[in-house]
Parts: sequence; structure tokens; C-alpha cells
Amino acid sequence: MKNIVIAIDGTSASGKSTNARLVARALGYVYVDTGAMYRTLAWYCLRKRIDVDNARAVAAACRKWKTKLDCVETDGLRAVRLLVDGGFPEKEIRTPETAAAVSHVAAVPPVRKWMKQTQRSCIQFGDLVMEGRDIGTNVFPETDYKFYLDAQLEERSRRRAADGVSENLAARDQRDSQRAAAPLMIALGAKVINNSNLTSEQTSGMILAEIRERLTAEKR
Repeated sequence: MKNIVIAIDGTSASGKSTNARLVARALGYVYVDTGAMYRTLAWYCLRKRIDVDNARAVAAACRKWKTKLDCVETDGLRAVRLLVDGGFPEKEIRTPETAAAVSHVAAVPPVRKWMKQTQRSCIQFGDLVMEGRDIGTNVFPETDYKFYLDAQLEERSRRRAADGVSENLAARDQRDSQRAAAPLMIALGAKVINNSNLTSEQTSGMILAEIRERLTAEKR
């Protein structure tokens, strides 16, 4: 791994996406939303009428679908997207139906293996800020830049509600942490940030300060 990878893992509604974007924009790195990749597969299964509770059928779909990684720039932020049949279902993967299906799809071991290979290949686009649930533990365990975001359940539920999303986060946390393949956990050496009482600017500021300190030390 020649380029730098900043891994930002954490629970649902812990601010991973917002803070990863802020960090990527501040550093000029490429932003990778791995959750969007799982959402894309969930959307694809729903569109193809594949039962997301049928692990074998989901794994087969993941092996056969036609995808390609693309890096685009919008408002000064470079980001990687997973194209399906040449297109990116940006709005479709954010529907409640897709949100409800994604944790089932993500629990399938062959899917996580495919995603790991695909996500690791994002390094071709340059230095990365990659957010998800297993970046520091599974996708890029060798990186020296690992962060784990969390917040109190009540605060995370409030954030979801503010976004107009109804989700049982306690149940989602349990599924994510207890799945057999790459469960959600704090990576060895990760800096843990509980941002229950922090703004996004404060949280990203803490991450950036840590990264810049380490980068400076490495140049000495």
C-alpha cells in the first residue's frame, strides 16, 4: 500500500459520512463511501426481485452483476462510485426499502469478500479517506490512520429521525457486531471518538489534527 488510507469506521448515524467528506475535502484525498457499495448491491437485489434473506442467491448476484469503479469530482470533492451497468443509482440506494435490506446483504460472507477486493482496488485513485464498518479491521488493516466514531444511541436515533429515516439502530448495531464475516469492532490502534456532544466540525477537526501530527512526525 503506497498511498495513504484513512479508515473511518463506526456505528450507524455516528457521523462517518459527514466527517469523512470533511476530512477528504480538507486534505484533498479521495472519498470512498463503502456503505454506498453495499446499498448498491441491496438495491440491485431488490430490483432483480432477489430475496435478500437468501444468502446463496445474494452471493450469486454479487458474482454476476456488471460493475465498474469510477472517480468523479463534485464541488471540489473527489469521490469513488460503484457503477452498475454503466450507471450510478444515487437516489435509489437511499430509499427506506434499500436501507432495510442492506444489513442482510452485508452479512453474506462472499459479498464481504467481493467488497473487500473491490474496496482495496480504490487505492488506484490515490490517497483515500474510506468510511465504513470494517475498514480498519478488514479492508485496510495495515493502515496507520484508523478512527472509530460512536455516539450515544439516543443521539444517533435523533440524527436518523432528523434525516427523516426510521431505523431500529439497536437492532442494526447487534446485526453488525454479531455477523460472522468482518463484524463491526474497534480496530487495533484506532482512535475512538464519541461525538455525542460534538459538532461535525469539531469531530473532523480532531481527526485532522491527529492525521497532520502523524504526517509531520513521519517527515522528520
